[in-house]
Amino acid sequence: MSLNRIFLALFFIVFSLNISPIMAQQSSAPSLMNSPKTYIKPPYLKAGDTVAIVAPSGVLRNKYDVIERARELFKSWGLQTVVGPNVFNQNGHFAGTDDERAADFQWALDDPKIKAIWCARGGYGTVRMIDKLDYAKFKLQPKWVIGYSDITAIHNQIHNLGYESMHAMMCVSLPNDETTIAETISTFKDAIFGKQISYSLKGSNYNKPGMVTAPITGGNLTLLHTMLGSETSIDASGEILFIEEIGEYAYHIDRMLQSLKRAGYFEHCKGILVGDMSKVRKNPTPFGQTIEEIILELVAEYDFPVAFNMPAGHEKDNRALIFGSTVTLKVEKSGSTLVFKE
Repeated sequence: MSLNRIFLALFFIVFSLNISPIMAQQSSAPSLMNSPKTYIKPPYLKAGDTVAIVAPSGVLRNKYDVIERARELFKSWGLQTVVGPNVFNQNGHFAGTDDERAADFQWALDDPKIKAIWCARGGYGTVRMIDKLDYAKFKLQPKWVIGYSDITAIHNQIHNLGYESMHAMMCVSLPNDETTIAETISTFKDAIFGKQISYSLKGSNYNKPGMVTAPITGGNLTLLHTMLGSETSIDASGEILFIEEIGEYAYHIDRMLQSLKRAGYFEHCKGILVGDMSKVRKNPTPFGQTIEEIILELVAEYDFPVAFNMPAGHEKDNRALIFGSTVTLKVEKSGSTLVFKE
């Protein structure tokens, strides 16, 4: 047999050995894509645990009393707190330079004695420092990251790594009279200590009925929009998307939602949970639609439920949500229920 024939024979043997596994991988791909997503849950807190307070966003000028109230609240729950060394720094709009804010967050991620990271406030600035963070030690010892608004950028980052995080009140959310946000504080406490949380939402004629069980993700609409095109943009496929916003024009809310749609956010989404759309600004030329109408028109072609009136966002009543956790959302015109899996 010539060398050419030997070479051809060997080629066909190798090809026949390799083709079966390749075909098997291809045939199994759809079933893997249809599998429900699961996220790693950090350990819930217990009495004696330590929580770090950090400020990855806006400046905390003259907020010493606020941080002290936050520490006293956690002390009353049996928790210890430590405050990041740069929390009260100022660099223009921000609580220190990008490097200083990232250093505090990295310290909290890496220290094994710290069991949760509570963000002092939002504002703007997190997107400037998230690419400086290293989650290697976090992956070895996951911990809760807590906050909302601008902290959505970090929630997205953690979500893409495959971990749960907590959309909940921040230190600056605490008023002098805590009874004015009793439900906010109560659900926050239940969430961090691992007590099952569930919500009954007010009805709305805008609700799009249906029921779904899936993980929940999302956050502040501006931040979700900001993340588009980056590694920190989330994939809402197979998940319920929560959104909230404050201080935007109706046309800007529409523009951001249209951008999410064009990026494929809603193609395989399982549902939408709409939180507070606070202080919508008035444009000289009326937009012509309510926020509810904007959302419903946007998703009219999709067959998933849409629930309004989730008390979460920039109002005083800001109930805790656990991103990555599986929830059952049941939506009716008369009201909706949101139940987190134990």
